[in-house]
Amino acid sequence: MEFKKIHNSGEAKLFQNKYLELLTKTHPLLIWGIYLPIIIFLLYYSTKTINGFQVFLVFLAGAFFWSFIEYLLHRFVFHYKPKTDFGKRINYLTHGNHHEYPRDKNRLFMPPLPSLTIASLFFLVYYLVLGNYAFAFFPGFMFGYLLYGSMHYAIHAWNPPFKWMKPLWRNHHLHHYKHGDQGFGVSSTFWDLVFGTMYETNIKQEEKQHT
Repeated sequence: MEFKKIHNSGEAKLFQNKYLELLTKTHPLLIWGIYLPIIIFLLYYSTKTINGFQVFLVFLAGAFFWSFIEYLLHRFVFHYKPKTDFGKRINYLTHGNHHEYPRDKNRLFMPPLPSLTIASLFFLVYYLVLGNYAFAFFPGFMFGYLLYGSMHYAIHAWNPPFKWMKPLWRNHHLHHYKHGDQGFGVSSTFWDLVFGTMYETNIKQEEKQHT
C-alpha cells in the first residue's frame, strides 16, 4: 500500500456518522477483557472431554496455527490489491487506514463487533473439523491473536522494551515505511522465512543476482 504521505499523528475518518466511527475504534484492554474470560471458560470446559495434557498440547497447536493465519490474512487479504472503487474502499476500511495512519492507537486491534463475528466463524469451522478438541484449540488460537494484537500495539506505540525484540520492531517498521510487500509476520518472522518474504532473505537473493 502506497500513500502520498504517511501520517505519524492523527487518525483516518472512516465514516461521517459519529456512531459508526466510534465502532471502528477500540483499546487492547477491552479486547483482552472480552476474550480472556472466553478462553478460560473454554479451557475449563475442554477438560471435561479430553485430559489435561491433551488440552495443553492442543492449546499450543492453536496458538501456533494463529501465527500461520496471521501471516495469510496479512499477506493475501489485507494486502490484496482490488481493482474496483468498492474493493478499494473495503481495503482502506480494513487495513489501508492503518498504513496511512500507523500510529493511530485506537485502531491497532480489530474492534469488538467484527472481531467477535469473525472469531465465531473460526470457532464454528474448528468445531466442525476438530469436534471437542476445538474447545482447547480455539482458546490457543485466540490467545495467539491477543499476543499478536498486543505486540502490534506495542510496536506502534512504544520502543522495544528488550534488545531481542528489536528485529520485530525493525521488520514491521520496514513493512510500513519501505517494503509493504514483505515482512507480513508481526508476532513472528517464522512464516516470512518459510515463504521467502523476510527482508534478510530477499537481500541475500539480490546480492547473489549481482555477483
